[in-house]
Amino acid sequence: MPNIKLKNINNFICRDINLEIAEGEFLVLWGSTGVGKTTLLNIIAGLVEYEGSVLFDGVSVDELPVSQRRLGYLFQHLVLFPHLDVMANVAYGLNIQKKPKTGMEIKVEYLLELIGIKHLAHRYPKDLSGGEKQRVALARAIISSPKIMLLDEPLNSLDFDTARRLRGEIQRFHKKSGITTVYVTHCFEEALALADRVAIFEKGRIVRIDCLENQGVHSERARRRTDPVRAD
Repeated sequence: MPNIKLKNINNFICRDINLEIAEGEFLVLWGSTGVGKTTLLNIIAGLVEYEGSVLFDGVSVDELPVSQRRLGYLFQHLVLFPHLDVMANVAYGLNIQKKPKTGMEIKVEYLLELIGIKHLAHRYPKDLSGGEKQRVALARAIISSPKIMLLDEPLNSLDFDTARRLRGEIQRFHKKSGITTVYVTHCFEEALALADRVAIFEKGRIVRIDCLENQGVHSERARRRTDPVRAD
């Protein structure tokens, strides 16, 4: 899994962003609405214009389209296809990439079981709860074996109990996969529960980065990366 380095990033919201995210790290971008957190995710993904440079493992990806950056992106506003069942929604990315059909169904079923939604495989989005839709979107984001995961307020629209359960599933998946992860939230409780480090955003700038090592959280994140999942 690559490390990510942002050098002198500027655009219509972000200002003078310099940030390095370690290989396998779970970094949380925390701050109020509209301060630039989602924009920074979009810069890493290559979805918006920016000045400066984005590097994966020291190699610039500024000229790479999003399809070649090997990342999974869970958007704040889910876009599940209403005419496809859960299995087809999750497999959509593989079909677009024209992956061989051989083994695709096994791969999808494995991932659905990992995230706890295998029993929903043949349901349609209209028959799913909010938490179930989020799980489907998460599965779809990681089905193509991304090296980087970007998650934008994935628990924002869920009730407390559902959000807590899904947060636990995100923690378990990261523990098994060790994927370099950047997670956006305005909820500090989420940040404390999930992060190796928290980058605090204000008005398009990172004003502070806190390492949670002293709370015993960071060392646990390091220990959990001993059982990588390979979906290839």
